[in-house]
Amino acid sequence: MAGQRAGLIVQICALAMGLALSLALPTRAEAASPFDAWAVVVVAGDWRGAGGGPTKAFDNARRDIAARLSDRGFDAGRISQFSVKPDSALARPATAKAIYETLSAESAQAPGCMVYFTSHGDPQGVVVGDLILPPNILGLMIDRSCGDKPTVVVVSACFSGVFVPALAKPNRMILTAARPDRTSFGCGEADTYPYFDDCFLQVLKDAAHFAALAPGVQACVAAREIHEGVRLPSEPQIWIGPQLRPLLPLLTFAAPASP
Repeated sequence: MAGQRAGLIVQICALAMGLALSLALPTRAEAASPFDAWAVVVVAGDWRGAGGGPTKAFDNARRDIAARLSDRGFDAGRISQFSVKPDSALARPATAKAIYETLSAESAQAPGCMVYFTSHGDPQGVVVGDLILPPNILGLMIDRSCGDKPTVVVVSACFSGVFVPALAKPNRMILTAARPDRTSFGCGEADTYPYFDDCFLQVLKDAAHFAALAPGVQACVAAREIHEGVRLPSEPQIWIGPQLRPLLPLLTFAAPASP
């Protein structure tokens, strides 16, 4: 009897220890996101609307895209926000120098990079304050900071397709709000977000990964422009490098937070 009693005690202890370990180990849903150590920069490059008056559209997009990225598995502490008119402690003054220095510092130990610009644009580049940041300079900034790491670059601006040739590398995904010869829409004084940024937010809420997000944003923008009666659609552009293409579906976003 004593032996049976001792054996039963050992079994109970083993079960208790197994239960404790199972509670201590992270579940699949709690497992670390593949993006939690990525360096992220989100930039609102202008405060003026299409008519020249003030607009919150770009800063609204900057703020809410940073929050949505955090919700989908990016570490909020590694998301650096920039604005030409910072409205809170979350955003720093946007200059090309400050953006580059921050991206360089944050990406030094990061496994990947994400860069997002929302602003006005023209065939020469994207507006950052009173200056134009051209594609070749942004390309150099990303080359020198992120190097060969997996990198996602999003440029939400008119004519932003001009960035694809300068930024395209085997390890990168480029998503732009328009063709090189087309405008994008929704940056007026009364707009909450540019159309493209609004679609990015909508699709990112439920997308499994970047490979699904990009065509989802394209489809959303097309539907919005048809609804608004846009005569010449913006036609957002997607470019995914051959090294990154097979990896993207494996880099899945964290499950969205409950409403």
